[in-house]
Amino acid sequence: MRVLMMSAFAVAIEVKKKIGRFAPDMSAFGPKQTSLPNSDRLSKLASCLTSLRRVTVRRRDFIKVIAGSAAAWPLSARAQQPAMPVVGFVNVASAKGYAPLLLAFLKGLSEAGYVDARNIAIEYRWAEGRTDRLPAMVGDLVHRQVAVIAATTTPAALAAKAATKTIPIVFTTAGDPVQLGLVASLNQPGGNVTGVTQTNLEIAPKLLQLLHELVPTASVMALLVNPANPTVATNIQELQAAARTLGLELHVLNASTDRDFDGAFAKLAELRADGLVIAGSPFFTSRIKQLAALALRHAVPAIHANREFAVAGGLLSYGTDPTDAYRLAGNYTGRVLKGDKPADLPVQQANKVELVINLKTAKSLGVNVPNTLIGRADDLIK
Repeated sequence: MRVLMMSAFAVAIEVKKKIGRFAPDMSAFGPKQTSLPNSDRLSKLASCLTSLRRVTVRRRDFIKVIAGSAAAWPLSARAQQPAMPVVGFVNVASAKGYAPLLLAFLKGLSEAGYVDARNIAIEYRWAEGRTDRLPAMVGDLVHRQVAVIAATTTPAALAAKAATKTIPIVFTTAGDPVQLGLVASLNQPGGNVTGVTQTNLEIAPKLLQLLHELVPTASVMALLVNPANPTVATNIQELQAAARTLGLELHVLNASTDRDFDGAFAKLAELRADGLVIAGSPFFTSRIKQLAALALRHAVPAIHANREFAVAGGLLSYGTDPTDAYRLAGNYTGRVLKGDKPADLPVQQANKVELVINLKTAKSLGVNVPNTLIGRADDLIK
């Protein structure tokens, strides 16, 4: 820039000198002049005009250089700015079904001082319920060398764990992260992985107990599971054990696509089931309103761990607050961006458990809610 300014100054001086030498000779063409200038003056005039043309050409070249440099300066300045860290957010479900939980994750990030598009960039990957898409999605994030992977839902966490041993991973899971092989222990995760567990597996038997408390005359119950969910086997084992304790016959129904729902609810009628427990699954969570509507349509008392099920018209819900888990995961993601190592961040447990009963639905189903259960409820929907 200094060289360009010196060149501009030199051109200006030269132009001034040429004009200064030529100015006296211009009097030859004044209004009072009647004769032509002599040959010397004509020679000087030609020389001055030639010099001025050369100066003009150089001046044009100089302007082109300046213009070109000015156009390049913003690009150069942008290139010199440090790139924002990138967070890879991957989830086995859909953005539509997980909108409230995504907002909770972003809130946790903001609590740590990070806002999307302001001082970080977030790359979103939604598998739309297809677990087979997760390895490629996570592989792409690893290829992009993101700063941290927020692997929300158990299938996404397992895919991320298998994909990289170096990029930090923050997970959310409703299962036991030690049993799933995500971490060595809750207090000392080790490696590049940490996160938040909702511990819904520990309360799975409680779902059946609560439903039986509402329908004490029941003898046959059904359990809806997603066979593609990594925790399905543990769900079935724990609930089968609880059913034997309560003297109930428990039938397992499978659904891993939207097309499976109608068949599963038709099977309920065939079994003459007195109630339905909907197991934890990201696929079910993303379709919580659809499941609540189906339970109402088929007039079956049903329970799910997510409070949104009861809010949407299901009979009752009992489980940890998933929004709290996602907020904690967002906060952990921010801490990792600031330099904390996952191995030093103990796995957090979202232990806030809520019981929500939809009294309006209970009335439409002819279910009598005992006062003892009403007194234990955290929220009643009337």
